Amino acid sequence: MDFTNLTTLRKTHPAWRLLMADHAPLIASFLHRVFIQPNVRVMAQQDLAAKLEDELFHLRETLGIEDFARGAGDYLDEWARNDKGWLRKFYPPGSDEAHFDLTPAVEKALAWLEGLTRRTFVGTESRLLTVFELLRQMVTGAEADADTRIAELETRKADIDRQIARIRSGDLALLDDTALRDRFQQVGSVARELLGDFREVEHNFRQLDRHVREEIATWEGRKGLLLERIFGERDAIADSDQGRSFRAFWDFLMSPARQEELSELLDHVFALPAIDSLDTDPRLKRIHYDWLEAGEQTQRTVARLSQQLRRYLDDRAFLENKRIMQLLREIEASALAVRDALPPGGFMDIDEPAPTIHMPMERPMFSPPVKPLITAEVRAGDETRIDADALFDQVIVDKVRLQANIRRLLAVRHQITLREVTLEHPIQEGLAELVTYLCLAADDENALFDEAAPDCIAWRDEQGKERTARLPRVIFNR
Repeated sequence: MDFTNLTTLRKTHPAWRLLMADHAPLIASFLHRVFIQPNVRVMAQQDLAAKLEDELFHLRETLGIEDFARGAGDYLDEWARNDKGWLRKFYPPGSDEAHFDLTPAVEKALAWLEGLTRRTFVGTESRLLTVFELLRQMVTGAEADADTRIAELETRKADIDRQIARIRSGDLALLDDTALRDRFQQVGSVARELLGDFREVEHNFRQLDRHVREEIATWEGRKGLLLERIFGERDAIADSDQGRSFRAFWDFLMSPARQEELSELLDHVFALPAIDSLDTDPRLKRIHYDWLEAGEQTQRTVARLSQQLRRYLDDRAFLENKRIMQLLREIEASALAVRDALPPGGFMDIDEPAPTIHMPMERPMFSPPVKPLITAEVRAGDETRIDADALFDQVIVDKVRLQANIRRLLAVRHQITLREVTLEHPIQEGLAELVTYLCLAADDENALFDEAAPDCIAWRDEQGKERTARLPRVIFNR
């Protein structure tokens, strides 16, 4: 925090440039409302420009035409320039429309601005307890002496036994409304900070991806040396404190039992009278789904890095094969040039027209012959008639027909849910046809499963009885 570093930050850091911008209130309020409040990670240019145009129209009506006279597209392009660095403009794979996302620096600036507002309630007890608990975990977790750790656990066990005894005697200590609101405020603050951490982790991996692309584009040395450098940098990030912490957090969050436990805890907390009376953020009740979405976005960034490496290897292999074919063509051309005027005498000796190679691993394993034992004994039946109708009552679902149903609806719409598909084309083969739709969605890389929004799909069986299946919403995309 010395003068030189702060002077450099003032000139180069996007967050500081945002706070110093002429239209900082417009930029900060708009980006916070569009990206932070609904936890939107990526937005298409057309949708974002439409939202900004509505915002500018409202401000022009309020402040006059001389302010914010430029178009929404011009503002977005300016905010995404390198000298601003407030938005990241990119083209997702398979799309020719530009998309935008916040940069981690802007998210930090927005969080700081949000902290400037006066809070009606500032809790301190929960944060102090958190500090004590973290310090206790650090000391206990770093203790290598088994006897010391056992003694600590025995102390905690005795304290738990005393609490149980007090509760059984009727001394039930409850948290008052102030303590509940204090802890709830801290939960909301940490939950929102985690979303910002995801964007920063994704930014770090994206910077690695950009560095890899630059290395590949300008590399002139051996392929093995480049891969060694690239994998070394990726392992350095994955094995760093940030990478290991993110991996542990992601493994913890991906546990179905943990997700269910977290949902139950949030439902129970929001039902408390002390919390129900607060003006709470409704997104906090499903914050773990926002974490999953943000974490999945980070995982996709890592997957794109792996795809870039794979394309590099494929391109290099193609160039090497092309060079081999060029050498073969030169040999053929030289042979044709001397075909009519062969040099006298022998000019080349070949031991064999083709190499004989015997790979040890190609030899099959020995399998002793098995002599079948055939008995000629024929046993008589017991005259019991077996109903063979089940062999002929097989249900065959035509996958081609179901795929055609989806394609016809996607021809006029960008996306459609499975429930809408079944409403347009009712289910004919019962549950087997519904399972086939799910198989098609699982094989389609553009299809999505939304666990937070279940759908009910109905059909009638052969007896005319209505059947209903409740499942996560399945969305097919063009």
